[in-house]
Amino acid sequence: MTHSTRPARQFRLAGLVLLAVAASPGAALAHAILIGSTPATGGTVAAGHQALDFRYNSRIDHRRSRLTLTAPDGSRTVLPISAASATNALDAEADLKPGAYTVRWQALALDGHITRGDVPFTAVAK
Repeated sequence: MTHSTRPARQFRLAGLVLLAVAASPGAALAHAILIGSTPATGGTVAAGHQALDFRYNSRIDHRRSRLTLTAPDGSRTVLPISAASATNALDAEADLKPGAYTVRWQALALDGHITRGDVPFTAVAK
């Protein structure tokens, strides 16, 4: 091997290492993506005391994530996240009157990426 081909070979090796790291399963979990919720997006629940559950594809930081409930009158309430939530979930409870609601979720993945979204739903009289 000549002296001039050694840097090129090292460069190719470094490129392969970077490609392998980027393709690793951990890289695919860079953002906390909502994979399911109760209530479901556009769903209907009974008015009254309800458990709310938001599940993600990765572990999230509960202390720095947030659920905000917007009521039919436009008022907003930050919901306390249950300490019993699974590592990939945000759970809360709310008393709902009949009407249209939206939960605005903000999830911080353990790698530092923040994702946000809205889950609109309707509470109906029992």
